[in-house]
Amino acid sequence: MAEEALRQAADAIIREARERKASDIHISEGMPIWYRVNGRLLPAQTQMSAEEIRGMLYAIMPKRHAEKFEKGFDADFSFQTSDGHRQRVNVFRQQKKMAGTIRLLNASIPTLEELKMPTVLYEMAKAPRGLILVTGPTGSGKSTTLAAMIEYMNQNSDRHIITIEDPIEYVYETKKSLIHQREVGEDVGDFASALRSALREDPDVILVGEMRDYETIQAALLAAETGHLVLSTLHTTGAAQTVERVIDACPTGGQNQVRVQLAGTLKGIVSQCLIPCGGGVTRVAGTELLVATDAILNLIREGKTHQISNMMQSGTALGMHTLNMDLVRLMQQGYITREDAAIYTNNKAELEATLR
Repeated sequence: MAEEALRQAADAIIREARERKASDIHISEGMPIWYRVNGRLLPAQTQMSAEEIRGMLYAIMPKRHAEKFEKGFDADFSFQTSDGHRQRVNVFRQQKKMAGTIRLLNASIPTLEELKMPTVLYEMAKAPRGLILVTGPTGSGKSTTLAAMIEYMNQNSDRHIITIEDPIEYVYETKKSLIHQREVGEDVGDFASALRSALREDPDVILVGEMRDYETIQAALLAAETGHLVLSTLHTTGAAQTVERVIDACPTGGQNQVRVQLAGTLKGIVSQCLIPCGGGVTRVAGTELLVATDAILNLIREGKTHQISNMMQSGTALGMHTLNMDLVRLMQQGYITREDAAIYTNNKAELEATLR
């Protein structure tokens, strides 16, 4: 098939996936095409030969990424279909064959209210400086939550916002805020160097797609320390674990300094997971929310992160809650079952105690 025909084939598969309300498409040479719909994997109606799949993945891959892929690296890039929808694509090899995962992005940015996020996130988004972390496993909606926060700022404040992403997912239209979006590999070499450069670009807010390594973490903390509001993500499943991950990512000799930096900059952590509900027809977000009170920051500074969960349970008046507290709320409101809660809890014993 010609390259244009292959791109049209990709358009058709993505269109079918969107009609079925899928979040992801899984494509592999010599295997059926699968869609992830509300957390479940379902076969696609359209199927392609191994040769067609290989050609299609190369057809949608930018030349620079194709060259990188040929050298043995995975390829991360964004792809826009003819109807204007954007997708995030990861192409990789498995058993010496080509495979890809396509994440379907929303055409419009949902509001925090539409996402049913805690209202305290609106207050965090108003903070003039500090560090806000959105965490959770892959596919838990972290990027969408961050996009909703950035769009809230865009509509309600006059700020200079710089986003550093790999790749760019949601594209913003300038409203009250000026927004510059930089893509790793296209506009800048890596997250850490982009962060250092951003400090010379008069930003008010910096969105870092992911804090992947010590260098990026250190640059993000420095940006937060020097009067900027920094938002980023981590692949962790809880507020206390997030604090520990940030500290553990740093060399042993520098961990005390990072504790002090984190205690001086952290504004809040929202950890989330998406739970199938309504018989698998839709999903709802279960969240854990830490608000950086003086007491919480003291625990971080003193290395007592194991006490954070207890502090959060007693901080409901300030908007805090643990994941188990939110799972119980979702059960009481009829969104999920007790069985669902048992699957998604990060502490089964605590969940049972909360239910009792």
